[in-house]
Order: sequence, then structure tokens, then C-alpha cells
Amino acid sequence: VRLVESGGGLVQPGGSLRLACSASGFAFSQFSMTWVRRTPGKGLEWVSRISPGGLDTTYADSVKGRFTTSRDNAKNTLYLEMNRLKPEDTAVYICTITGNPPGGQGTQVTVSS
Repeated sequence: VRLVESGGGLVQPGGSLRLACSASGFAFSQFSMTWVRRTPGKGLEWVSRISPGGLDTTYADSVKGRFTTSRDNAKNTLYLEMNRLKPEDTAVYICTITGNPPGGQGTQVTVSS
């Protein structure tokens, strides 16, 4: 299993970013996928989950209405569209197979003016 996140960066409050997670080494289209984020203060926080077919999504209350997760099973890629970003969204964002511990490097998102 290999998951590689990309798309992070520095953005001003109120801005947007789109993260991607490229998957390989397993049957991506058959697995539910999850985004989590890690911060020094809060530790690991669950962000969102998407079903194998992409029709069912759930979100943490802290991001609901601002973040959207999607997937392209033909490209073995998971996405996280983040809008109206806040400083408290600053974290390393990591994708994982739902139920598995996150093991990737993640991508850093910093929201600051």
C-alpha cells in the first residue's frame, strides 16, 4: 500500500486549497478512504470519510460545509477541497484506508496572514 499526499502550502485565512492523495498497491476503488490531520497541539483529528464508490461522505463538525472530499477511482486518487480556510485548519493532512492507522508523510497546510 502506498499513499502519497500533495497540494499543501501556505494560504491566507479565507482562502482555498485542493489536496490530492495518489494511491497504489491495492484495489483503491474497493476501499473506503479517510482524511485525518495532525497538529502539535491536538494530535490526530479525523476530518472526512468517503465510501468506495464516492457517493457517501461524512465530515467532522469542524470542517462541515467548508471541506469536500471526492475521489476518482479511474485515477486511483482521493481529493480534499478546502474552502474558507481558518488558522485552526493548519495541520499535516494525511490520507489513509478507513480503519487503518495513518502512515504517510502527509502534506502541510498552513493558514496564516
